[in-house]
Amino acid sequence: MSQQELLKRVITALENTGIQYMLTGSLVSSLQGEPRLTHDIDIVVAVPREAIKRLLAAFPPPDYYLDERSILAAIEENSMFNLIDTTTGDKVDFWILTDQPFDRSRFSRRVTDYFLSQQIVVSRPEDTILAKLRWAKLAGGSEKQLTDALRVYEVQFTNLDMEYLESWAEKLGIESLLAEVKSRSRLP
Repeated sequence: MSQQELLKRVITALENTGIQYMLTGSLVSSLQGEPRLTHDIDIVVAVPREAIKRLLAAFPPPDYYLDERSILAAIEENSMFNLIDTTTGDKVDFWILTDQPFDRSRFSRRVTDYFLSQQIVVSRPEDTILAKLRWAKLAGGSEKQLTDALRVYEVQFTNLDMEYLESWAEKLGIESLLAEVKSRSRLP
C-alpha cells in the first residue's frame, strides 16, 4: 500500500469512527507550499475512548501495528501514538489534541481541502507556518522546517491572516523565526 493509499484508509477510518482530526505536518505544507517527500503522516486527533476499539478494528494485524496501550497512554499524557503499515513501513503519527491554547486555536480553524480525490480536513496555512516554526525552534533551527514554513508563506501570502500569524508567533516565542521567513521570502 502506498503512503497515499494509507492516508486515504486512515481518513476513512477516522471519519467512520467519529474521531475528529486535522492533517498537519509535511504533507500539509507540501499541499500549501512546495511539495517534498516525507516519511510519515502527521494527524492531530481528538480520540474519545469509546472510539478506540473501532479504530483498532480498522487496522488489524498482521498488516498494521496499532497498540491499544499506546493509544491510552497518549490520551493520558497528551502525547502521540503510531500506526505502522507493516508491509511498507509507512507510519502515521497521531498527535493527541491538547488543551494548549495554540492547539485549540488551530484545531478550531481547520478547513476541508480536496486531496487525492478525497476531502481531507487540514490546518490553515497560518497554522501550518506557525507549527513548522515551532518545530524549527524545538529542533534548534531545523532548516527543513524553516524552508517548509517559508514555502507555505510564499505560496499562500495573499490569503494569509497576517494579524493572526504575527500574534501567535509572539505568543509562541517564534517572532524571530517568522521575521527570518519574511526576510528570506521572494516576495516584494
